[in-house]
Amino acid sequence: MTERQLEITENFKKVRENIAAAVSKRGGGDVTLLAATKTVPAEDILFAAENLGLTAAGENRQQEFTEKYGVLSGALDYQFIGHLQTNKAKFIVGKASLIQSVDSLHLAERIGSIASAAGLVQDVLIEINIGREEAKSGFLPEEAAEAEARISELPGVRTRGIMVMAPVCSEKDEYRKYFRETYSIFIDIFQKKSHNIRECILSMGMSDSYVEAIEEGATLVRVGSALFGRRNYR
Repeated sequence: MTERQLEITENFKKVRENIAAAVSKRGGGDVTLLAATKTVPAEDILFAAENLGLTAAGENRQQEFTEKYGVLSGALDYQFIGHLQTNKAKFIVGKASLIQSVDSLHLAERIGSIASAAGLVQDVLIEINIGREEAKSGFLPEEAAEAEARISELPGVRTRGIMVMAPVCSEKDEYRKYFRETYSIFIDIFQKKSHNIRECILSMGMSDSYVEAIEEGATLVRVGSALFGRRNYR
């Protein structure tokens, strides 16, 4: 095992221990660990999938998703978690098992159109701008229920839950108010859908906040640097 593989192995062990403790603290339930793999080489992701039990990874950029797709699509559940431009949707629909970042009705309509033309149904999450930040995309909290209702009626699209990116907080406990509000919205919208065969998804929490997110109800966390170390985004 290389030094890099040893580092990844140790990181995965620590993150899984933290996840287990957070799940226990909240009283149980399942949580999916999704590796956020922007700039992470495909070989590192494959190592984690083949040796460390990683079952899901998510890409932020369309081009990087496309480049890695042929290598990773058969190895794990490969999702798209970044901002998706409508003109790039054709490269993602039908390939990503889940598009987590549906931040507008226009994008949802485009996804549905592409999927329907291909005879597919694309699973998506509704992205909520929980911090009401001008620099971030997503539906405002008060728009979430209507947005989900309208998107769920589109042909070719299946809403599976909610995704949120909380504002950057200086203290970890500051994240909780955003996660609690998101969880409340999630329950209000999706509790009536709990009879579905496939479980509803609440995707929130990243490397700096996944423990707090799990304790506040997350069913999926998107963890990158805590697993693979600091990335070079240049």
